[in-house]
Amino acid sequence: MCLRKLSFVALAAIVTGLGTVAEARTVIQNKGSDTLVNVAQAWAEEYRKVDADVAVAVTGGGSGTGIAAMINGTVDIANASRKMKEKEINLAKERGQNPIEHVVGYDALAVFIHQDNPLDEVTIEQLAEIYGEDGATENWGDLGIEVPGCKDNTMVLVSRQNNSGTYAYFRKAVLGKARDYKLGTRDMHGSKDVVDLVEKTPCAIGYSGLAYATDHIKMPCVSKTAGDSCVAPSVQSASDGSYPIARPLLMYTNGEPEGAVKAYLDWILSDTGQCIIQKKGYAPIRDVACN
Repeated sequence: MCLRKLSFVALAAIVTGLGTVAEARTVIQNKGSDTLVNVAQAWAEEYRKVDADVAVAVTGGGSGTGIAAMINGTVDIANASRKMKEKEINLAKERGQNPIEHVVGYDALAVFIHQDNPLDEVTIEQLAEIYGEDGATENWGDLGIEVPGCKDNTMVLVSRQNNSGTYAYFRKAVLGKARDYKLGTRDMHGSKDVVDLVEKTPCAIGYSGLAYATDHIKMPCVSKTAGDSCVAPSVQSASDGSYPIARPLLMYTNGEPEGAVKAYLDWILSDTGQCIIQKKGYAPIRDVACN
């Protein structure tokens, strides 16, 4: 485990003057998914009120970064928006780690377009032709629409970097395991970067976690194939699985959690922790009544 005890010096009033006392504080190292980083930070901040002797150090960098840290034994909890691959699990075990998966919420992986784009719905098949290598869809006219402010109706494809769990999940769910992305996609470091670029670029289309959506972009509903029900991304459609690109949000620990890590995960899965993830725009693992 990577739990660390840090010494913090606190001033204490003594009858005859001022003195110092050292307090040991446990630090839980938590790293990984950019999709989860905002809610992970919110959990960490709120948990200070629950146990002042435990600090949770949260960093992003992508699911791949968190999983690599888990494999190398340098993190207590790895956040991921995709499942660990079999080869990653095997490598972790070779290095003495035993990754255990915990589902902490669900997410609708939304498709983002410029707010002036007239597209209202899209199918998985169409997304595959837009993003997949050798895909037939090269401009908005191929979908029968014209986008105001978009010169030549050319599509600007916005994606995530390949260490992102969002990148990996979209590829698997939309393109299929055997198909890669088209060359020329603009691979953004974080989900917020995807939304920012789409908001400013009439020709753009992007994808990322629903929680990063703003009032300045548009999200078409998504259906599996033409003629199927078109479902809008939402907390409810992610929770009930009706949205075609819904996914679990995961935390990995080295072995079954114990001590401070177990207490923290139990709290995340409690009604209090699940209300926090819901307020951040993700679906909780069960129905919860939140204030």
